[in-house]
Amino acid sequence: MKKIKIAFQGEKGAYSHIASEEVFKNAEIKNCATFEETFKTAFEDENFKAIIPLENSLAGRVADIHYLLPKYKLQIYAEHFQKVEHCLLCKQEAELKDIKYVRSHAQAIGQCQEIIKKNNLKIIISADTAGSAKDLAESKDNFIAAIASELAAETYSLKILKKNIEDEAGNITRFLVMGKNIKQPEYDKNKKYITTCIFRLKSEPSALYKSLGGFAANQINLTKLESFSVKNTFDQTNFYLDLEGHIEQKTVKKSLEELGFHTESLDILGVYEASKFRQK
Repeated sequence: MKKIKIAFQGEKGAYSHIASEEVFKNAEIKNCATFEETFKTAFEDENFKAIIPLENSLAGRVADIHYLLPKYKLQIYAEHFQKVEHCLLCKQEAELKDIKYVRSHAQAIGQCQEIIKKNNLKIIISADTAGSAKDLAESKDNFIAAIASELAAETYSLKILKKNIEDEAGNITRFLVMGKNIKQPEYDKNKKYITTCIFRLKSEPSALYKSLGGFAANQINLTKLESFSVKNTFDQTNFYLDLEGHIEQKTVKKSLEELGFHTESLDILGVYEASKFRQK
C-alpha cells in the first residue's frame, strides 16, 4: 500500500503540519517555502495532496490562496478545522525573566498581545510561526522567544515557557485538502456535503442578484460568498462560493444551472463531506 504524500506551506511544526498529521496519520510530508510551491507540487504529482489554509476565525482569509485556486484548479478532497494554540518558546537554558524580544508571524503576534505587553517584549516579525521557532533553535539567543505550536517546540527542542498564550480562545483555521484527479463522493442522503466553486459574472446590471436567485428559489444555504479582484485589473471580480449540498441533488443542480446563465466562467472546485466541526 502506497504511503500518502502531503505537501504544506511552512516549516515543520507549522499549524499546517499539525493539520496534516490530524487528517492523515503517518503520511510522507513535504514542507514548501510558499503556497505557490505547495499548489504546484500537488498539480505536478497526483500522488500528493495539498493542505491549504483558507481562512482563520480571527484573522480572516489567508492572503494569496484565492488567486491560486483558479490558477491551478485542484479539486477539494476534504475540509479540516484546526484549533490554533500558541505557545511561548525559548532556548532550554533561558527563563521568562531573560526574554527581551519575541518573534513570530504577524498574525500570531497580533493574537498574543496580552503576554507581549505584560512582559514588555519587543517584536520581531518572521515569515511564519514554525520558521521563527527554527531560527531561534539555530541561534544562541537566550533573550529571544518565539510564538509557535507545541509541535514546533518538540521539533526544534525548545522549551515551552507558557501554553495557550492567545488573547482569545476559539482560534480556528479552516483548511482545504486538495489534489489532482480526485473523484467526488457519491451522494448519500444521510450525509452532509459542501460544494465549492469559483465564478466570474458577466458584465451586466444586477448580475450578482440574478445569479443568486436560484439558490433562494431552491432553498440552498450559502455558507460562504466572497469576492476578490482579478489580478492586474479593477474591472473584473471573481467570487468564491461554498454551499450546503451535493451537486447530484436536484435543487443544487438547478441552482448552479441558474448561476451558470449569468457567468463568464464557473469552476466547481469540489464536492466533499462537511466536517463534523460544522455540527457544533
